[in-house]
Amino acid sequence: MNNILLVFLGGGLGSVVRYGISEFVKTNFKTIFPIATLVSNIVSCIILALAIGFFSEKIGANPTLRTLIVIGFCGGFSTFSTFSYETIELMKSGNYSIAIANVLISVSVCLALIFVLTKQS
Repeated sequence: MNNILLVFLGGGLGSVVRYGISEFVKTNFKTIFPIATLVSNIVSCIILALAIGFFSEKIGANPTLRTLIVIGFCGGFSTFSTFSYETIELMKSGNYSIAIANVLISVSVCLALIFVLTKQS
């Protein structure tokens, strides 16, 4: 199957899941902290790390599956641009401590997840 189509399909699915998380958080949580983006990025990192780390033999041996999941789905599901925008908006509104917490939590948790879950024994 064409790689562009795989990225398109995976990215579309990832974006729909991210949208669902955003709607769920908007409906159930009243906070200025960007929980939906944090959750989307953390879950995307877990999926990516599992795909690369634990399923590396299957994913590595199947470039179609790797393109669909790692590049497409995780690319559409995670969102650095939204993370950046929300952080800047928090700073513009004077919520510097929340903005700093967002950066520290997002970056450290996502990096730690990728490190731990892809660590070769």
